[in-house]
Amino acid sequence: MSDPQIALTLAAASLAGLAMLTFAALNGWRGWLQLKSQQLRLASEPAPVPQAGARIEIADLKERIRKLEAIAAGVDL
Repeated sequence: MSDPQIALTLAAASLAGLAMLTFAALNGWRGWLQLKSQQLRLASEPAPVPQAGARIEIADLKERIRKLEAIAAGVDL
């Protein structure tokens, strides 16, 4: 093998390695941008409003807690 042929092979292998690293870095960057975009989208959405049944259950639980606290404090209802 002659010297120019070795240099050309080394240059081609280096270029291929650089292309692979660049491609991997670009994919990582796109993934990171997509993650941040999803995080921003989720942060800007309002919290879902609970359904009527869930609100009734929460109100019932609050009433039970109030009664239990009154019993624990010795207050007759």
